[in-house]
Amino acid sequence: MAVNPLLAASIALRLGGVGYSLALLSRSRDRRFAFLTCMLALMAARQVWTAMATTATGLAELPGLLVSVLAVATVHYLSRYVSEEDRIKARLRETNEELRSFRKAVEHAGHAIFLTDTDGTIEYANPAVETVTGYAPEGVVGEDPSLWKSGEHDDDFYEDLWATITDGEVWDGEIINERRDGEFCWVDMTVAPITDDAGEVDRFVAVDTDVTERKERELRIREQKERLEHLNDTNEVLREVNRRLVQADDRDDVERAACEQFAATDPYDAAWVATRNMVNDAVRERTHAGIDAESLDAVVAALNDADGETPVDRALTEGVTAVARTGDGDDGFAPAGSAATLAIPLTYRDVSYGALVVHAADADALDAVDPSVLDELGETIGYAVDAAESKQSLVADRVTELTFRLPPDAGPLFELAAGLDCELELDRLSVAADGAPVEYVTVRGADADAVCDAAAADPRFESAQVLSDGDEAAVVRFAVSDASVVTTLADRNCVVDSLSADAAGGRVTAEMPQSASVGSVVEAVRARHPDADLIAQRERERSTETRGEFRAALEDRLTERQLEALQTAHFAGYFDWPRETSGEDAAALMDISQSTFLQHLRAAERKLGERLFDEESDAGTRATAGRLAAKR
Repeated sequence: MAVNPLLAASIALRLGGVGYSLALLSRSRDRRFAFLTCMLALMAARQVWTAMATTATGLAELPGLLVSVLAVATVHYLSRYVSEEDRIKARLRETNEELRSFRKAVEHAGHAIFLTDTDGTIEYANPAVETVTGYAPEGVVGEDPSLWKSGEHDDDFYEDLWATITDGEVWDGEIINERRDGEFCWVDMTVAPITDDAGEVDRFVAVDTDVTERKERELRIREQKERLEHLNDTNEVLREVNRRLVQADDRDDVERAACEQFAATDPYDAAWVATRNMVNDAVRERTHAGIDAESLDAVVAALNDADGETPVDRALTEGVTAVARTGDGDDGFAPAGSAATLAIPLTYRDVSYGALVVHAADADALDAVDPSVLDELGETIGYAVDAAESKQSLVADRVTELTFRLPPDAGPLFELAAGLDCELELDRLSVAADGAPVEYVTVRGADADAVCDAAAADPRFESAQVLSDGDEAAVVRFAVSDASVVTTLADRNCVVDSLSADAAGGRVTAEMPQSASVGSVVEAVRARHPDADLIAQRERERSTETRGEFRAALEDRLTERQLEALQTAHFAGYFDWPRETSGEDAAALMDISQSTFLQHLRAAERKLGERLFDEESDAGTRATAGRLAAKR
């Protein structure tokens, strides 16, 4: 039986399609090709069956041929679709792998990374967010970054940040955040906009790095540099102050040098010297620089009106260097523009000469200076004041005379008088070769031996020697220790005019330069003798005597023969050693006997000693006090 060509072509086409589909199924393992293979195989089988069972014309098989063509075309296009699908899947797998790698990198990054929408609401946060902010990632989703806003930046800072990223630009900078535990941390932050295909900002990504340690290290280095600069400035001030102190002639010069040098050097603004008023204990100003009188009056008034302890109080009362920042409850204690106040006690030998008060615009400048350096400066200025007053005490024409009443336990002489129920009167103050004070005292109402025995039992007396012992009085030479009101006054460059003691106590009168601080002397006496009372204070001219006046007064006391014997002994070398002229030779020069010569000479020597020691000039007393203070 002849086979219709169209039917044969259709059968062949369908069988080819089955083979084509099988090949694609084998290659792609796509079950859709299995379905097409089965369909084409059934269609081919049907046509074979039809060809064997019918004698239809070729035209009747034309639709089947077309179906076969379409079926094979379907297999072909399905093959192309599957290839494209496989390519897309491969690309998706690659993309997903990249996304997984990116997510893994983000999840394990040491930087805090979070995504926000255009309103700033956090949509995603990686685990490192908790390390940087202290908040868990899931806890910040739905919040905004203001959750860790520290308040250390003003509104302009955040407005600039927001304007930058909303304009499509990257913002990069350092910011101070507040962690969940309340601690502040420095963060290096980068915020970048993410745009869509149209170029519109779709969301933001922020990357935060905790740089607190690095920033603190930088700040420490910067602070150390600033401290070093401040220290160099202060050292320069100290060197210049010390140089000017050497040239100062009196206390005013000393204080002015310190104040002017501080006021003229950055970062210090002003300086002044504060002391206490002995009557009402109020703070008062002695010298100032870098501040006008009106402003300083306001500062002093604020110090005196303060309820609590001020830095000036601490320096004056406790003798310690004190620093206070403006805003620490002491706003009125500093002039306008000053950030801190420094008060340095000016002390020497435990006696206060006031406090040097320094104001600075930069509070860190005061913190940079070692307090021990400032304490040493205070001692140096105190020493300079003491030295200036000591020098002035020798040449001052006007003096202030102070009289103190002291109790029976005010020192060894007073206790000796109280214990023996006698009267003591200081005749002269001197200094032994070893620097120990020596006091020549007239004793009335007690046996000289009893006085020496009592002194020997008191360790404060190094020795006691009877120089003369009369019926009404004895003169005793005492070498005493430092525990004496006389030596206390000498330390303050005062000249003791008189001292008397009895069973009820005693009195001491001393003079000091009019320009010197009465307060420092009173404070020194009361520091050693708390029960001492200042009962009199007056100013007077100091009597001075020239060499000619001294010689004239001495010559008035001597007879002509006594003066001639003294002059002959002096010019003839009778007082030289080895002696060039004997008493007999000197007597022959005067044409008198040796015994008469010696009688005139001893009388002249006695009157000379009385003039020198019993009626001692002010200059001699001042010199003795100065030597005593210097050796101590």
